[in-house]
Amino acid sequence: MGNITAFSCFIFLTFAVFTTARPKSGPDQKCKSGPVDLVFLIDSSRSVRPHEFETMRKFMIDILNTLDIGLDTTRVGVVQYSSKVRSEFFLKTHSKLESMVKAINEIVPLAQGTMTGLAIRYLMNEAFTPGQGDRPKVPNVAVIVTDGRPQDRVAEVAAEAREKGIEIYAVGVARADMTSLRAMASPPFEDHVFLVERFDLIHQFGLQFQDKLCGIDLCLESDHGCEHICESSPGSYTCDCLPGYRLNTDGKTCSAIDLCAEGKHDCQQICTSSPGSFTCDCNQGYHLNNDKKTCSPIDLCAEGKHDCEQVCVNMGPGIFTCDCNKGYRLNEDEKSCSAIDLCAEGKHDCEQLCISAPGVFTCDCNKGFKLNKDKRTCTNMDMCNTVKHGCEYQCVNTPGSFYCVCPEGQLLQEDGKTCGTCKSANIDLVLLIDGSKSVRPQNFELVKKFVNQVVDSLDVSAHGTRVGLVQYSSRVRTEFPLNMYHTAADIKNAVMKVDYMEKGTMTGLALKHMLENSFSEAEGARPASRNIPRVGLVFTDGRSQDDISEYAKKAKEAGITMYAVGVGKAVEDELREIASDPVDKHFYYTTDFTAINTIAENLKLNICPAESQGEVEVKDPCACENMVEFQQGTINTLDLLTEKLAAMASRLEQLENQLLSRK
Repeated sequence: MGNITAFSCFIFLTFAVFTTARPKSGPDQKCKSGPVDLVFLIDSSRSVRPHEFETMRKFMIDILNTLDIGLDTTRVGVVQYSSKVRSEFFLKTHSKLESMVKAINEIVPLAQGTMTGLAIRYLMNEAFTPGQGDRPKVPNVAVIVTDGRPQDRVAEVAAEAREKGIEIYAVGVARADMTSLRAMASPPFEDHVFLVERFDLIHQFGLQFQDKLCGIDLCLESDHGCEHICESSPGSYTCDCLPGYRLNTDGKTCSAIDLCAEGKHDCQQICTSSPGSFTCDCNQGYHLNNDKKTCSPIDLCAEGKHDCEQVCVNMGPGIFTCDCNKGYRLNEDEKSCSAIDLCAEGKHDCEQLCISAPGVFTCDCNKGFKLNKDKRTCTNMDMCNTVKHGCEYQCVNTPGSFYCVCPEGQLLQEDGKTCGTCKSANIDLVLLIDGSKSVRPQNFELVKKFVNQVVDSLDVSAHGTRVGLVQYSSRVRTEFPLNMYHTAADIKNAVMKVDYMEKGTMTGLALKHMLENSFSEAEGARPASRNIPRVGLVFTDGRSQDDISEYAKKAKEAGITMYAVGVGKAVEDELREIASDPVDKHFYYTTDFTAINTIAENLKLNICPAESQGEVEVKDPCACENMVEFQQGTINTLDLLTEKLAAMASRLEQLENQLLSRK
């Protein structure tokens, strides 16, 4: 509980040590122990008779005579209480014994109730304060002398005072209540609580104080009974224990402190105890980390402590098993690995050739065949020589298929095999119609009728002419792509359902969209290798708000035949820049929307030049230039037949080689 002060020596010896003979000190000898700040709190209630109060006065003076009084040694204050509290003098008031004695003899009792709790509160908040002489780092000791039961609560305020470091001794006389004394005093109670029958016993106690306080080392001169360590103080002693042990409740014997058993450790796994200390250890398969507390699993794979050929798998602390890389399997020794040959084991689905690698395979094809996108099956690459293609003029191979082409000046018909004139020609036609706000809703309906007139002039089908429609204003919207509708009726119905966009006129943006999207195979344009003509028709009623030059040029360079149709405020220079050469046959203009049906009638004439003149030119077969043209065409046909014959001979040779290899 800390150092026992000079006054502690007095209290303990007076009540606990009566029978042991000790050397007597002279009447002038003063206790030379360390400094202390001592305050007497005396009960002056009406139950204390005048002669009893005089006994308490004599009790305090006798104790002061045994102390080394001074501002640097022992300071003393006196407070009396009843129903109120009054300080007779503070710790800083007197520096000499004589002035203290004089002040004590002048005390006049209050003679009222017994408000002990109030007095302890005053002691804590007023008496033991720096302003009244309390010194830092000097023990604070309070001696409460009372003869009755407190009329207020003392337990809480006394506990608060003890927490602030005040050591409280409670001395009860005659009618005093032991429970109240214990509630006030510091522990241990056997050293701090005293109950005497009469006030005159306090006087006798004071006479013995000088004999017991100074010059006695009870650790050396008595049978103290401490098991480990005896710590002496003037007139008293306390027992203590060696490091790693704690004092038992008897105050003398010691028990080893088992921090592991008490859970006062931070070992992650195993705690090994010794008195007052511990060491940490780990379970099997773990090792202790550098912090000497936590444990980490031992990973034999990571530490290279294994004999696996390829893969080591950590199964837990200190345990591993072997495995193999993908494409290998573990051998019976459970350490080494062998490659898995899926081709040799027949675990593949290749149609013709299987090429093996550990655990995987790839497929390939015999000569003359090509591996399909499924990477398993094969396709004959020379379909023109192996099937009856039915092409009227020429058959062209594609992977696993073929298509027919026609001579220059003729177009492939709807059956995909025969060749014909312009009337039944196949084209991919994309119409860009202006949906800006200047067109106005009623005129936009005329534009849709114009589109349907153009559709009526075409042979629309999946294998014939395909039509796509794009509307533009400040933005561009595909109304339907080339591959959506395959009949004129479906296209016309879709056109009439198109909603008017309004806003600006971004013709350049529309041309860019047409080039990059509308004529893509994803939106239904047929491959360029098939030579299907691509036609773009731009319909506008005003000047473009963006540049048209770049994408008008790129469209024509990409082989798209461009038509430009303008109405009202359309700019002729822009229309001519969009139109293909010869410009006069690909550019149309009218001042009035109601006249655009005339443009629709004339437009088909230039898509099919053979019909545009209303007649077909008949050539004189005897004219020299016509005979040369006929001769050249015949030679070209013979060359084509020769090439086909050579291809068929090569194919027959391949088939013969395959038959021989299978034998």
